[in-house]
Amino acid sequence: MVMRRGVAAILISAAAFGLMPVFASFAYHAGMSVTTLLMLRFAIASALFLGWLGARGRLGRLTGRQWATLALLGGGMYAAQSLLYFTAVQRISPALAVLLLYLYPALVSVLSAVVERTRMSWTVAGPILVSLAGLTLVVGRLDSGLDVPGLLAAAGAAVAYALYIIVGSRVSASLSPSVTTAYLSMFATGSFALLGLVSGGLDLGFAPAGWVWVTAVALVSTVLAIALFFVGATALGPVRASILSMLEPVVTVLATWLLLGGTLTWQQFAGGAVVLAGALWGILASSARGTSPAAEETVAEASS
Repeated sequence: MVMRRGVAAILISAAAFGLMPVFASFAYHAGMSVTTLLMLRFAIASALFLGWLGARGRLGRLTGRQWATLALLGGGMYAAQSLLYFTAVQRISPALAVLLLYLYPALVSVLSAVVERTRMSWTVAGPILVSLAGLTLVVGRLDSGLDVPGLLAAAGAAVAYALYIIVGSRVSASLSPSVTTAYLSMFATGSFALLGLVSGGLDLGFAPAGWVWVTAVALVSTVLAIALFFVGATALGPVRASILSMLEPVVTVLATWLLLGGTLTWQQFAGGAVVLAGALWGILASSARGTSPAAEETVAEASS
């Protein structure tokens, strides 16, 4: 029974994460900017997370070093990853953006080996080579009308997320995932509020429908998705949870096709399958070294 609940929780969580770029696309159609969407998303999420923890007396006391670490992770690295990913979703198909994001498990495998100074074996080089082979199929010819800045933003989001995982796995282990997530969301809110004020990117003059979609991003694809991932990862363990979470890009591809009218070519579908194969290999390789992407998805929202 526990296993079934864990599987169900992870699958629902992955589906909720997978719908996020589609919700974001609808928010953009309502006139919302990337900065505004992300600031509101993290503001709503952090208010709920902090309120829930505070009501249960679980916020705890943080040391100065922990405050600084969370500020770096949430306000810097995770905010940068989110900005790149949501920018990619704005410029290219959400399906394409999420497939490129899933380069991150293979990158984690390689970066872990570099940080730990281990030999470059096939368990390290293999995932990135497979993922890059899939990437060439997904992207195809760069002169085929694809938005190059959008592609670079999606690839940059994968790199930023991999770096975040490597750093986060080493500096946030002393805090519970729920506490870490709450404070990361709070610092990310501050970063996007500051960015919006400096750049003039904060604008609440979007169509009323925008509130529906940003609420969906915050409640369904952030709070609910993270909460269910906690439940599932506790029941199944991080490796199984990470493998099941690979439903996320599948949901994004299907939702993009059904709700946005976008589609991928057969070549891109094949490339996406190869990218996900590299991601799976990267997850297994990283977990063997004790650095599992799934474990870090309990620190902050998976893949986005």
